[in-house]
Formats: sequence, C-alpha cells, structure tokens
Amino acid sequence: MSLFWGLLQAGLFQLDPERAHRLSIALLKAAPAPILAKIAGHGQKHGQADDPSLAIDFDRIGLHFKNPVGLAAGYDKDAEALPALSALGFGFVECGSLTPRPQAGNTRPRLFRLAKDRAVINRMGFNNQGHEAALARIEKARRQKIAPLGINLGANKDSPDRIGDYESGIRLFGGVADYFAVNISSPNTPGLRDLQQGDALPALLARLVAARDLYARPKDRPPVPIFLKIAPDLSPDARLMIAQIACERGIEGLIISNTTITRPAHLRDDAKDEAGGLSGAPLKDLSAEILADFYRLSGGRLILIGVGA
Repeated sequence: MSLFWGLLQAGLFQLDPERAHRLSIALLKAAPAPILAKIAGHGQKHGQADDPSLAIDFDRIGLHFKNPVGLAAGYDKDAEALPALSALGFGFVECGSLTPRPQAGNTRPRLFRLAKDRAVINRMGFNNQGHEAALARIEKARRQKIAPLGINLGANKDSPDRIGDYESGIRLFGGVADYFAVNISSPNTPGLRDLQQGDALPALLARLVAARDLYARPKDRPPVPIFLKIAPDLSPDARLMIAQIACERGIEGLIISNTTITRPAHLRDDAKDEAGGLSGAPLKDLSAEILADFYRLSGGRLILIGVGA
C-alpha cells in the first residue's frame, strides 16, 4: 500500500497545490466508503484505526474518539467529503473554517508547497461556501455513520460584528456539531488575531458560551464543547492570559496551534518568503512547546488538541 500512496503523492505534486487539493476532494466524494476503508488498511492485524485500546473518552463533555488522530480544518472546508474521510479511519474530523456568508478568499496563488522543508504556506483567507451550504451537506452526512464532527467557525473579512459571526455559527450548527472550533488565529484575515487580546477574548467567549447554552440538547447530553483555536505566535504573557480566560469562561479546551507567521532560518525552499501562515514540519517544535505550556498554565483543566505539524 505504500507504493500506492507514493504514486498518488507523486501525481498530485505535479499539479498546482490548490488544484491538487480540489482533485483529492473530488476523488474522495466519488469513492465508495468500503473501498476507502480497505485502502486505509482497516481490518489489518496491526495498526487498526478502530482498535479499542486507542479510544479516548471525554465522558464529562460527551466526546468519544475511536482513536486520537483527527483531521484538522482546512482540508474539507465545505463539508463535502465527511463520509469518505470517516471511512479512512480518522478518530474525528473538522470541517471549515466556515463563515456566515460565502467568501471567495484571497487572490490566487495562495497555497504553496515547501517540499524541501516538508511544509506548506497558505494565505487562503477563509474561502468557503458559507454556513447554509455546509449545513445541508452536514445534515445529509449525518444520515450515515461518520466520525465525531468538529465545526470550525470563522468570520467574514468584511463583517462589522465578527463576534456575531461566530455566535451565528454556534446557533446554526448546534444540532449537528460534536464540538466547535473557534478560529480566531488565522493570520490571513486582517485583524482577526486581535480577538485573542485584551477585552475582546472574554467578550467573545461570554457570548459564545451563552449562545451554546441556549441550544436545547437531550437531557442526557452535555452542551456542545467549545474549543478555541489559537496562534503559536504568542508571548508568555498572552499565553497566560488566554489560559486564565479560557478556564474562567467555561469553554472546554484549546486547539494548539494555527499556522505561524514566523519563518525559521533553516527553511530552504524557494517559496519560503511567500506571505501567509506556515505549517508542517517547521512548526512542530513550536507547536509542541506551546501545547506543553498551556497544559502547565491551565493546570490540566482544559482539553488540548495538538495540530499544525
């Protein structure tokens, strides 16, 4: 099977990165789930994705992952391939980031491979088809068996009330989300990261928790968990402030981290100076450092999801 994946990667790398991305989504939508499960190696004696020993249960907040490896937001932005991605064996899947209104995102090119560095730079700009289009697909996917679903929420670039954009997502998707990921850390929407600072963060979380708690779930199910997705480019003081506010305001956890706007000196690829957020291998150590720091700062009270490398 490694030969198959090697050939597939080689073929996709001949294409423009964004075109390759769209092609992969189209292939997943067309492929029957049982075939995808076989390709992914389900049923093999070793490394089975649904091995019970890999399961993680967060009974307090109603989350149950069959394994700890999830798919981060940014791949299936518009919730087009949820059954297929679930069939590949992910323990959980995030779609998005989703904004209330459809948004074209930034001009192309906006996605760059750094093959020499095993990294990617993107400046996509929350391109997506909007809440309503995604909701219809999610409701359809929910009729099948899919992995626990995280809905990653963003804000429209021209929104006069960005907190309101997140709030509307909480209200609209409350009946179909297993958890929410609140993305206030993308570097590709001007001013978005300001929501991580000062008085903006407690105001944001207060409104989102209130909106979440108004949604009536069955009595045997706790409210939909809220995770805040944060940037890796945070000062020690900013980390402490975020940890304290997250614990005080009643959200369930953090997703650490988004892409970085820094550029390590060891990058070799010609695309290294493109504007946007860097992810992949060069982010691994920084993301792990931030993850460990937030565990310490929160005293283990927050659930942490590591991402970015």
